[in-house]
Amino acid sequence: MILGIIQGLTEFLPVSSSGHLVLAQKFLGVKQSGVTFEVLVHLGSLMAVLIYFRVKIWLLIKSLFVSEHLAYRKVVLFLIIGTIPAVIVGFSLKDFFERSFSSPVLASSMLLVTGAILLSTRFVRKGNHKVNLVAAIIMGIGQAISILPGISRSGTTIASGMLWGVDPSEAAEFSFLLSIPAIAGAVVLNAEELLALESHLAGQYLVGTCCAFLFALLAVYTVLAVVRKGKFEYFAYYCFAAGLLGLYLFL
Repeated sequence: MILGIIQGLTEFLPVSSSGHLVLAQKFLGVKQSGVTFEVLVHLGSLMAVLIYFRVKIWLLIKSLFVSEHLAYRKVVLFLIIGTIPAVIVGFSLKDFFERSFSSPVLASSMLLVTGAILLSTRFVRKGNHKVNLVAAIIMGIGQAISILPGISRSGTTIASGMLWGVDPSEAAEFSFLLSIPAIAGAVVLNAEELLALESHLAGQYLVGTCCAFLFALLAVYTVLAVVRKGKFEYFAYYCFAAGLLGLYLFL
């Protein structure tokens, strides 16, 4: 339950869910083989996005078959392009990234990097552009980098969009939509391991997944509200504190 709540909250809050899971498991003395639990709680987070953006997602799907929705079809194209960097990096360095999930020191260090990325948005003028091709590529590269534990996926993608001049709310919405193929891809990639889940762990993992779903939904509402108020960089201070605490405890 604790790990599910942590993952759900931090999946979309720009503070790195993977980094928090690594640190929390180390702190709680939890040892797990493989990434089955991480994938399942990410699946819970995916369901939260699908529910929150259900109307927008339906319009995106509909645009593939109805020519009048050309603007939405363009968004679908940008989502595909933005997903490519993570696919390339994820497949090329899969073993390295899986090993990195056992290093709380690396996760703590990368939380400091996330803090710096978030803080950088404070020093740029707020843009008012929509996501375009270049912005989609830049945000996609940000998502690829965030496979490392401690680098926030939502934080990096939203910040990179804002730095390129994309309207903060537009950047946040695109970031959430961009998470759908990324998380779904991770689930498919680890499908064999999920099917091999031991039956006595199924109930525990299901509880964690449900907790992740509920708190991820809360996090989506929170992030969108914070972004609209122009307070996005405030999360940087939390990342600095969490990263320094992690280094102090585990270095």
